[in-house]
Amino acid sequence: RITILSSGSLRILNASKSDEGKYSCQGVNVFGSAEIIASLSVKEPTRIELTPKKIELTVGESIVLSCKAIHDSTLEVTFYWTLNGQPIDFEKEGGHFESIKAQSSSADLMIRNILLMHAGRYGCRVQTTADMVSDETELLVRGPPGPPGVVIVEEITDTTATLSWSPGADNHSPISLYNLQARSPFSLGWQTVKTVPDVISGDMESAMAVELNPWVEYEFRVVATNKIGTGDPSVPSRMIRTNEAVPKTSPANVSGRSGRRHELVIAWEPVSEEFQNGEGFGYIVAFRPNGTRGWKEKMVTSSDASKFIYRDESVPPLTPFEVKVGVYNNKGDGPFSPIVVICSAEGEPTAAPVDVKATSLSVSEILVAWKHIKESLGRPQGFEVGYWKDMEQEEAAEKVKTEGNESSILLTGLEGNTLYHLTVRAYNAAGYGPPSPAVRAATKKSPPSQAPSNIMWIQDGSHVSLGWEPVRPLANESDVMGYKVLFRQEGQSNSQVIETQKTSAVVLLPDVGVYIIEVCAVSEGGDGTTSPQIRVPSFSGGKVTNAQSTLHVLSTSSSATLLLALMVPSTSW
Repeated sequence: RITILSSGSLRILNASKSDEGKYSCQGVNVFGSAEIIASLSVKEPTRIELTPKKIELTVGESIVLSCKAIHDSTLEVTFYWTLNGQPIDFEKEGGHFESIKAQSSSADLMIRNILLMHAGRYGCRVQTTADMVSDETELLVRGPPGPPGVVIVEEITDTTATLSWSPGADNHSPISLYNLQARSPFSLGWQTVKTVPDVISGDMESAMAVELNPWVEYEFRVVATNKIGTGDPSVPSRMIRTNEAVPKTSPANVSGRSGRRHELVIAWEPVSEEFQNGEGFGYIVAFRPNGTRGWKEKMVTSSDASKFIYRDESVPPLTPFEVKVGVYNNKGDGPFSPIVVICSAEGEPTAAPVDVKATSLSVSEILVAWKHIKESLGRPQGFEVGYWKDMEQEEAAEKVKTEGNESSILLTGLEGNTLYHLTVRAYNAAGYGPPSPAVRAATKKSPPSQAPSNIMWIQDGSHVSLGWEPVRPLANESDVMGYKVLFRQEGQSNSQVIETQKTSAVVLLPDVGVYIIEVCAVSEGGDGTTSPQIRVPSFSGGKVTNAQSTLHVLSTSSSATLLLALMVPSTSW
């Protein structure tokens, strides 16, 4: 049990407490001797318990692994955790792993929200200064199946595709069924398709996708499911196109549209490319007068067409027709839509408006009014008024429109003192009717540009007597019809107005305060330029006083300067 090795070392096998003590080793030669002393302490062996020993969990669950060390009380222990022989890096595992050490002789490993990648052999290693021991446990994680293998399209018809695939990993839970999905340029992402058999069991590796649309490009993929859940889909198959077939979808919402006289306008919703089923797609428009037997058919070769116009000078307005629209492609003719009854076009209005009158309202406005003959063909949707200056050609006319049954319109933004020619015509979806004979109206002359001048006023308490020199308009301006006196309290925006045909007026200031007074001429073309503002204080607020009054002059010329200091004893002048 105790042996001295050739090197001089001492080997003790199966050491026990009785072997504890001090050991000396002495070396001797002709020159002398040397000695070392070694102390031997014998410790209890370290043992560990790792629980649980074998675990089966489902993705998303959590578990705690416990590692307990039974060791000599004089030794300190250190715990290390491994996964498949590699140390666990707790900083890089996204919070799934946490080491918990509640006592000096035990440690726990918390695994949260387990993923498939966390399956494997978990090891606990205990290290002391005397020895090192370890143990392992197996963690099996069940989860949804992995993606199936490559999907192969084996056979294609106009409405079916036969597919095959290889199974993916079942992740410790047998695959119960498969689901086939397809994607086309017309679908919103991947869609589950009908199959034969209707339910694809987990032991199958092929199936047929059915009820596909002819002449459409498809990609396919397969998804596996087990009792844990549905896994990731397979890689998409190569893109294939189903075979051509006779179209089966007829146009929807066949109806009539407005058109010109002697026209039958037939409209429909175009068939989507998804349902055209092949190349050479077009429409067959069939129609006949109501009550007749034979159909007249016209081919429309554009797949995007949504309207067909049939013109026949012998067809009266609003003649009822039976109409249906069919489809065709290179494989043959498809179905017709249900028969509907629509009428030939009413046509554009045939009569011009009557009693057209144009009335000048101001320097920039003319009111145009008219009447419409209701018995005429072509019901109007509105009216168009054209107007142009006397020196211009009718082709340069500006145009404004009304809608509905309006019988008048106010033209604004016109030039002053200008003669205009005006016409009115009705319109609808088919076009425009004939214009009325032109009428004429001239806008008013511009209002006087000169403001009232040399304004004089006498204030007697709250009464202000005003006078001014008359305004003399220029040749191209409207005659003066009277005057307006505008007054307002300072700080307010709304003015009170006194109208007079004279060149004088008396203003009663109703409240105490400062008033602003202006005067302007009134003409057929509108109000003229206002005079400079007069600021008049009122101290009596509408009460009449006997105080002396002073004549004031707001002069725009030198002729009135001598009146500034004139004193008058009365309230009139």
